[in-house]
Amino acid sequence: MQKKRLVVGISGASGAPIAVEVLRQLRAIEMVESHLMITKGGLMTLRQETGLSPEELAGLADVFYENDRIGAALASGSFATEGMLVVPCSMKTVAGIVSGYSDNLLLRAADVTLKERRKLVLVARESPLSSIHLRNMYELSRMGAVIMPPVMTYYRQADSVQEMTRNFVQRLLGQFGMKQEEWEWTGEEKDSTRSV
Repeated sequence: MQKKRLVVGISGASGAPIAVEVLRQLRAIEMVESHLMITKGGLMTLRQETGLSPEELAGLADVFYENDRIGAALASGSFATEGMLVVPCSMKTVAGIVSGYSDNLLLRAADVTLKERRKLVLVARESPLSSIHLRNMYELSRMGAVIMPPVMTYYRQADSVQEMTRNFVQRLLGQFGMKQEEWEWTGEEKDSTRSV
């Protein structure tokens, strides 16, 4: 049986640890094959926030593409995928996607995802948001993209930032039907003795 392909793009916004956790969790799902690319800004942020080298990051993916390889398989709609996740997604990348400005592989892969009516999930990272940012994300939402900022779930009373990150990544992968039950909200408090 052929593995499901999930495209993962990393752009130059804060949130590189989320992208690394996405790749780690995808490695644990046997029937999924990750296809990764990262922008120049994404590489800078990766070093600052995780200390990982580009080679170490590439090693977490099943297939890695240089972002200037505009003619790679991901640039064609005939290359079947489950969809694409851009994590984190800078406002520059949002602007490129919404305008169809496909001058690198990440933007072209997102363009293909939209035109083929596949799921596109953008972990949009900026604060505060300008009217331009909001307009661009609104337009992408109208085109079918899912805008999913990295909002942490404090109600789970996580013990660490890493636990909150894992939880958010579970929610992200849930957008592609890959959610694990351990993170589903049951309505129960973690500590029933805690007062509200």
